[in-house]
Amino acid sequence: MEKMDKESKQAEKIRALKKLVEQEIKGDGVYREVLEDALWDALVILEGKSFETAKHLKYSYSIRGYEIFVSRKDKSITRSTVNVSLWNAMELQKAGLPVSGPKKLKTFGASYLYPIFIELGVIVQDEMEQLSLEIY
Repeated sequence: MEKMDKESKQAEKIRALKKLVEQEIKGDGVYREVLEDALWDALVILEGKSFETAKHLKYSYSIRGYEIFVSRKDKSITRSTVNVSLWNAMELQKAGLPVSGPKKLKTFGASYLYPIFIELGVIVQDEMEQLSLEIY
């Protein structure tokens, strides 16, 4: 029972993040700190999960303090870098532009953050983008 409660709370945090992202993209204006905290909470939830970069390199990450340590890198990605990536993605999407790859995030560690952002719904992809990613 406890495990299910924990999983449902985690799923609810991720749903809440997606809702905040949608509001921000629509221009409803979300408090920066609220969105940044929701993203960090969701990152903590996915800690240890396996991801794949756009070049199909598998990795996972762990969080210590306000730093993300990727299994393929020695350097960490700081929370402030994650926040810069978040707002770069938000600005593009608010302008109606796709976040078509990691380089669009314009930050260190973007190749690792990009797949995580897609998983969390921070980067909203249309169906054509999703299909092209699945083909490669």
